[in-house]
Amino acid sequence: MDDLSILDAARAWLAADPDPVTAAELRGLLARHDLVALHDRFDRHLTFGTAGLRGELGAGSNRMNRVIVRRAARGLVEVLPDDATVVIGFDARHNSDHFAADTATIVASAGRRALLLPRRLPTPVLAFAVRHLCADAGVMVTASHNPPRDNGYKVYLGDGAQIIPPTDNFIEASIESAGLQPRDLPAASHGGSVQRVDDTLVDAYLDATLGPTHPRADITALRVVYTPLHGVGRDVALRALARVGCTPHVVAEQAEPDPDFPTVAFPNPEEPGALDLALALACDIDADLVIANDPDADRLCVAVRRAPGEYVVLPGDDLGVLLGDHRLRTTSGPDRLVVTTVVSSSMLSKLAAHAGVQFTETLTGFKWVVRPAIDDPHLHFVFGYEEALGYTVNDIVRDKDGISAAVATLEMFADLRAAGSSPLQRLDELAEQFGRHRRGSTSVRFTGTHAGTDMAASMAALRAAPPSHLGEHRVVEVVDYQHGHDGLPPTDLLRLILDDGTRVQLRPSGTEPKLKVYVELITSTGARDGGPQEVDDLVKAVAALVSP
Repeated sequence: MDDLSILDAARAWLAADPDPVTAAELRGLLARHDLVALHDRFDRHLTFGTAGLRGELGAGSNRMNRVIVRRAARGLVEVLPDDATVVIGFDARHNSDHFAADTATIVASAGRRALLLPRRLPTPVLAFAVRHLCADAGVMVTASHNPPRDNGYKVYLGDGAQIIPPTDNFIEASIESAGLQPRDLPAASHGGSVQRVDDTLVDAYLDATLGPTHPRADITALRVVYTPLHGVGRDVALRALARVGCTPHVVAEQAEPDPDFPTVAFPNPEEPGALDLALALACDIDADLVIANDPDADRLCVAVRRAPGEYVVLPGDDLGVLLGDHRLRTTSGPDRLVVTTVVSSSMLSKLAAHAGVQFTETLTGFKWVVRPAIDDPHLHFVFGYEEALGYTVNDIVRDKDGISAAVATLEMFADLRAAGSSPLQRLDELAEQFGRHRRGSTSVRFTGTHAGTDMAASMAALRAAPPSHLGEHRVVEVVDYQHGHDGLPPTDLLRLILDDGTRVQLRPSGTEPKLKVYVELITSTGARDGGPQEVDDLVKAVAALVSP
């Protein structure tokens, strides 16, 4: 937009903004005639990515704010039936409660029924509630593991899964046509209502996801550290763990919800330093393992003791392989289905083939991971995961669930110990049987006003001129998923295959301005040397190709 259009857009936005904080921010930008900042806020608008709407809090169409949320809610209800029910959850981030309340008001004012969760609860509880309460749609206000300045808006449909194309496109179009909503929203009309769900929902979630559990002495004997990383997972997670006999030591400094996440640089258990307090407590009490949820408790990170005072944080793929192996060993039937994503380890496919069960590889994001079970209800979905610490151990919650996965991790750990093994030993055993799948990854962050544009340009340049060699190896195949591949929908993913079979993959994050790099090198069964350094070198070489 030109400068005049930007100023007009900002003034119209200000007239519709019910939030005194963002309204004051926008008035200040207009008073200073700060066109650079105004263009940044209004030249683009947030769109549905891997995890719905997500962005930095602030004024404008390119920020998360109450105006955006009201438009999104209006766009959503317009594609739903006239008698639709929408269930709405929220976490403890800045403005999450306001965004949830605005959504409920919009739903009710459009003559639909809004069900608000009783309090700040984890994302898996909301995902469960959609089907449990027979809702037509669900909204979860969260930015999961993003920095504290961000918030987000995840949308589910009645099947309990997040929206996928073309539904997301329909909602986008509906949002555009909805336009700016009035600052003062009308009350419920034409049968619309806002109701609070009571806390028995949490009991129903635990009953459904954990099944008939009972305390196990071998789990009670484990020394466990737990951290919710300042998020909303603690209360539900502790109740879940208690059902199998676990009373963990909670990291006191991170126990209470805090939208500023003061003890970590990033509230993502994958990030360096995020588990420092948990690992320190583990050393103090000589814990057997550490369990960490991200702030909305849909992700799970685990560290296990290798020696006194020494802990190994399991990469997402390693925990995925261990949980997949556990689920395959504790379930039965040829109709079983396990699922992972194109950027996750290929080890799960080998476990599935060995067990004689169905295996499917999907695009990144749990909206895709759960889809095969929805498309073929005759299959028995027993496990799905993606390398970014997302796991689901049943078909009850059609999204990643860091709470039920934590319980499954305790059961897996106790079963291995009873067999005289451990998670690290079991990984070695699987490597002996199926080859050592060495994995490496990194994220190349883009910053500044044009971070998104710069990131897209970097991917475009790589597509136009992919490398002929990486390190000592030739690139023998380039697979571009931009227009779809092997039956999968189009996505922004590039895969390079090297002459030794190594897979190198790149894709933009769906939640932050960063390019993600993945490398998988498979060495012969039992091989221990010659892999890690080569993987690290490849990761660095690929990152250098796309760095700003």
